Amino acid sequence: MKPYRLAARDGKDTIIEIVGNDGSCLIGEGYCTIIAGPCAVESEDSILTAARLVKELGAHILRGGAFKPRTSPYSFPGLGVHGLELLALARKETGLPIVTEVLDVRDIDRVLEVADIVQVGSRNMHNYPLLRELSRCKIPVLLKRGYAATVEEWLLAAEYLMAGGNEQVILCERGIRTFENMTRNTVDIGVVPLLKELSHLPVIVDPSHATGKWQMVRPVAKAAIAAGADGLMIEVHPHPETALSDGEQSLNGGNFSRLMDEIRALARLEGKKM
Repeated sequence: MKPYRLAARDGKDTIIEIVGNDGSCLIGEGYCTIIAGPCAVESEDSILTAARLVKELGAHILRGGAFKPRTSPYSFPGLGVHGLELLALARKETGLPIVTEVLDVRDIDRVLEVADIVQVGSRNMHNYPLLRELSRCKIPVLLKRGYAATVEEWLLAAEYLMAGGNEQVILCERGIRTFENMTRNTVDIGVVPLLKELSHLPVIVDPSHATGKWQMVRPVAKAAIAAGADGLMIEVHPHPETALSDGEQSLNGGNFSRLMDEIRALARLEGKKM
């Protein structure tokens, strides 16, 4: 018997409905869902400008980190609870649903007040107490692959969520750590069709964290959709050169607009609805 049971492919694909103030969007097989926004919530003006921008250009869901796990303790850690308040403001103004990361079980209730999707980041894929707590919540969870995790370990992390009663799990490939250092991570495009064969869960790709370079985001994003991904998570900042976090991998408005035009054409070719 496969060690992952609930996440295994048996039965029809999972389609998850995300409801915003202005309507809903679907994530799963047959759809191409775009999540976009800045890496971190930096200020009221910054997040509102980014939210307006990505909505105007066709994104379905706004991303933004209020709590940021940083390798260095001296890097910008996010605005915390105030960041959540600003995300709520952006949701109210634009109608876009929100996805944001939770780092600590003590913050789950606060995050749930704002988020429409809770993100479990790469560093926390193996945080089993956090997964167990989120398994009891009736909210979609975007589960990013650990930067050194095998596919089986990733699916077993999803199993923790599903075994506790939460079947609304979205798998997110964000690159893995290898010997290569010319990119931030190594993009595992091949994992998309593999997951589609192994599991019924939606699969999206984050080409921003996967590459670490804004110049590579567009081609890798297109490759992900061509490989069968159900959507993308793209870092977009109104002024990447001044971003407090991950500006080097963030698209500006012009580049995101170009990507959206290309993704619409590719989605039609692949028979996906946007």
